[in-house]
Amino acid sequence: MNILFKRDTWQEIYYSLRNNKLRTFLTMIGVGWGMFLYVSLLGAAKGMENGFNKLFSGFATNSIFLWPQSTNIPYEGFAKGRKMDLHLKDIDYITKKIPEVDYISPQSVRGNFGTAGEQISRNGKKNTYMITGDFPVGNQISKKKLLFGRFINDADIQGKKKVIVIGEEIYKNLFDAKKNENPIGKSVNLKGIFFNVIGVFRVPRGGGMESDNGAYIPFSTYSGMYNEGDKIGFMAIVGKPNAEAAIIETKVKDELKKINHVSPEDTNAFGTFNLAKEFKKVTGFLTGMQLLTIVVGTLTILAGVIAISNILLITVKERTKEIGIRRALGAKPAEVRNQILLESVVITLSSGLLGFLSGIFLLIILNIATMNNDAFPFSNPTVDYGNVFSAMGIMIFLGLVIGLIPAQRAVKIKPIEALRTE
Repeated sequence: MNILFKRDTWQEIYYSLRNNKLRTFLTMIGVGWGMFLYVSLLGAAKGMENGFNKLFSGFATNSIFLWPQSTNIPYEGFAKGRKMDLHLKDIDYITKKIPEVDYISPQSVRGNFGTAGEQISRNGKKNTYMITGDFPVGNQISKKKLLFGRFINDADIQGKKKVIVIGEEIYKNLFDAKKNENPIGKSVNLKGIFFNVIGVFRVPRGGGMESDNGAYIPFSTYSGMYNEGDKIGFMAIVGKPNAEAAIIETKVKDELKKINHVSPEDTNAFGTFNLAKEFKKVTGFLTGMQLLTIVVGTLTILAGVIAISNILLITVKERTKEIGIRRALGAKPAEVRNQILLESVVITLSSGLLGFLSGIFLLIILNIATMNNDAFPFSNPTVDYGNVFSAMGIMIFLGLVIGLIPAQRAVKIKPIEALRTE
């Protein structure tokens, strides 16, 4: 290990690399490019993961959306094509029968699922928007980012209050958004009824499953307006943290078929969208990207390290006479071997550090460029330094192993034969 602390050692490495600048530079590109790919792609994959997590932040991803359709199989005297309905009482039934269910959010809507929206007006300004009758629990399914006020609460439901939470798009159309007008406590007209605005929410551009071109009113008020009693349009069923969403989906459908006298083989009576399943696909894709990045980066680094070995073999051949002189002056084989190995490690480590710093610099630029872009699912691209240092360690180890080939060749050079070399 004394070779590391000798000035002559580092001077010799410096002169050796300086005398072959272009060759050394081209050799370093291979390892540097591999580390650059490793860091930048791994960071980009993490940035995409953070972006999707940000996109779905506040959203109950372990959820299933279920709505009524029509039967496609006759059963127990009922004809094919019977229209299904969902009721509030079904919620208590499902939660008691299926312990894996955490909670259920019932909603009814106008302006979606093939229904026409409703006109909302104020001071001569009007437009048609989506109207949703909701419960306070609906804010747990998708946490609203409120610009003003609050969301619907239990008192609004119990009192069947004429209150409304409007989206940012409605706020901009009906109020003076440029002057940041406070809409709380002011009224808008919906179906000839005046509703007091209690909140304004925003949905990120291109994000989530909602739109800020709609409004929420208490479910009880909605049911009264449309004379729907306890009927609900659809329900969002949220499973407990460790519950399997696919199992919950099957159980809920089976229980609803049972109480509605629907054939167990009927696949059309109730429609569902399993958000948990789709979310797992996304997270699985992102995990696969990270693994692919590790594999590609590692193989590229390995290719670069092999290139270093080839260059050192050429260097050893060019320095045959020099090595012979050193051996003739008393240099031990181990000293010659260690010198070549150290050159291999220096080239490998230097190029790896340059690739690492270049990758980090690129990630910083990407972070600045996408910092305030809510429409693009990319946020805070970072790398796990544990993975990077592990890759660096493997890279140095490979540099030592690969460097043994030219080092061993240098050791085998006999002083007499080397001195005769022209």
